Amino acid sequence: MVHRSLLLSIALLFCVPTVAMAQQMGVWNIDDLRQTPQMKWLDQSGKVQSLLYSGEPYNGHSTEVFAFYASPATLSDRDPSAGSDEKFPAVVLIHGGGGTAFAEWAWLWAQRGYAAIAMDLSGHRPPAPVYDPTTGAPVLNQAAKREGRIRLDPGGPDQGHDEKFRSISGDRSSQWPYHAVANVVKAHSLIRSFSDVDADRTAVTGISWGGYTTCLVASVDDRFKAAVPVYGCGFLFEGESVQKPAIDQLGEYRAEWIATYDPSSHLSRCRVPILFVNGTNDVHYPLDSYQKSFNLVTGARQMRIEVNMRHGHPPGWAPKEIGLFIDSYCRRETSSTDEADGSIGQPLPVPDAPRQDGDHIVVNVQTAVPLKSAALHYTTDSGRRSDRKWTTVPAEISQSVVRAMMPPDNANTWFVSVTDQRDAMVTTSVQFAEPDLNN
Repeated sequence: MVHRSLLLSIALLFCVPTVAMAQQMGVWNIDDLRQTPQMKWLDQSGKVQSLLYSGEPYNGHSTEVFAFYASPATLSDRDPSAGSDEKFPAVVLIHGGGGTAFAEWAWLWAQRGYAAIAMDLSGHRPPAPVYDPTTGAPVLNQAAKREGRIRLDPGGPDQGHDEKFRSISGDRSSQWPYHAVANVVKAHSLIRSFSDVDADRTAVTGISWGGYTTCLVASVDDRFKAAVPVYGCGFLFEGESVQKPAIDQLGEYRAEWIATYDPSSHLSRCRVPILFVNGTNDVHYPLDSYQKSFNLVTGARQMRIEVNMRHGHPPGWAPKEIGLFIDSYCRRETSSTDEADGSIGQPLPVPDAPRQDGDHIVVNVQTAVPLKSAALHYTTDSGRRSDRKWTTVPAEISQSVVRAMMPPDNANTWFVSVTDQRDAMVTTSVQFAEPDLNN
């Protein structure tokens, strides 16, 4: 008779690869999510089209996810049934808290030359797009108010605090973060299957809670060529994060939520080139948590911190650096010129870590496009980061080397920005005075 302990050892031996894979992908079965989901078109008559695709089960029943879709082909009024050999890069667009699928966001990316899918992650369907009769573009903010949205009968969880946090005590299928990531990966699998999409040139970007979700998605779905989280980051459970009280209230489930759904538990596995975009005073995602999230990424990473950047959907998709960064990974091999300045696909500047040289800060910059300006930004204020005032001082540029005066001794947080001739701005990592960082 085989001893029971030997049988247990053999069982554990054969379980190790499965457990390791489950840990690597968190709670998401990435192999299943990479399969093309079932879908149906709702309306293909407009420039921005609408569809439903199958989501993850919720409360014991199947679900559907609403999404808008647009591409250069839909903007051209081409017959969707007509075949074409032209293939476009693609982008997946993730809305923030209180948001939904935004037709105007998909439109903007289609104008840029991308196929774009923008899904609703709250189990709702926004109103059909209304177009400006003068410009032909979708009217801005028409889906911003929840009153105009329709709850899908087979919809997934809404996006309230109960669904995001307190659901951790229940089954995975009741948890909004689980559904959000899964349904974004499914949207990626869907758009990659479209005949006019180049499946090898896809990117993802999201705003606020969408930025949070982008961090998670980029950590579990390595098919993306680029990712841009705007505002969103990890470490929601510490410091000045506005989500910290909700996480602290989870009691015995607090550690489980952090390990399962906080991006800080996943970003070290991110291999997708990533651009972090945030403001100095963002109340939802504080600057120190943002920098710590950035530091976890071991692959290609860049940062764009703007002094007093506004928080919201239109401000979140407005920075031109988002498109330029994604272009550099998704369009560089197929295009070498554009109508404006011949720089499509050229990467953003890459500043090295700041170093001290006497009473100056020196930053070497790798750049394909000549630099236009540079500046040192610092704050000497204490108290909440969202309330601090910042000072900006111009810096000198000599070829691709930036020199700025050292910030004053009482500066607790500072960084250097560089702007190229496209007016594309990136920044160094944010520097913190040790006592301030440890608070």
